Amino acid sequence: MNEIASLQGVGKRTALRYVLDLSGRSDEDIARFIRSIQDLKTHVKPCKRCHNLSDTEICSICSSPNRDQSIICVVEDIRDVLAIEATHQYKGLYHVLGGKISPMDGIGPSDLNVGTLLERLEKSEVSELILALSATMEGDTTSYYVFKKIEKYKDLTTSTLSRGVPVGDELQYTDEVTLGRSIVQRTLYDKSLR
Repeated sequence: MNEIASLQGVGKRTALRYVLDLSGRSDEDIARFIRSIQDLKTHVKPCKRCHNLSDTEICSICSSPNRDQSIICVVEDIRDVLAIEATHQYKGLYHVLGGKISPMDGIGPSDLNVGTLLERLEKSEVSELILALSATMEGDTTSYYVFKKIEKYKDLTTSTLSRGVPVGDELQYTDEVTLGRSIVQRTLYDKSLR
C-alpha cells in the first residue's frame, strides 16, 4: 500500500481502495496491469522535439500533417498539453518547458527546456509563439524570461492566453470552456506587460 500511496495525488485512503481493488482481481488481470506499467516505463519517453510524452521518437502531435506547424504553444508540463487539447480549440504544436522558474524550489532557467525551444525557432518557420503558462508569479517570471530570449526574432508574434484563466491558478484545473476561450482570444505578450 505504501508504494501506491507514494504516487502523486494518491492519499492513504485512495491507496487502500486501490489495494483492495487489485487484491480482488485475477492473476491474469494483475499480470496485464504489471506489464502495462513496465511498458510505460520502457516505451514512453519525452518527444525529441516538444518534450511531450510519446511512445515514438516524435509524438503524434509534432508528426501530424493536420497541425499548424507555424504556431508553437509553450506550456509548463504535459498536463497543460492535455488540458488545451481537451478544448479542441488549438491546432498548432507545443513545447513543454518541464516546469517554471521557481528559485524557492531550486528551479532556474537552465532546468527548463528553453534551449530546445530556441533551436526549434532557428530551424523552422514559426510565426507565432503562445506563452500558455500559469497566471502565477512563477509562470509570469518564466513567460518574461522566454520573451526576453526570443526578442531577437523580429518576425515572430508572441502572444499569451487572455486572462479568462484566473490569476494564481494552474491551467490543468481550469475548465475547458474558459481555457478554450483563453487560447482563441490570446493577446500579444508585450501588451500584457502594461
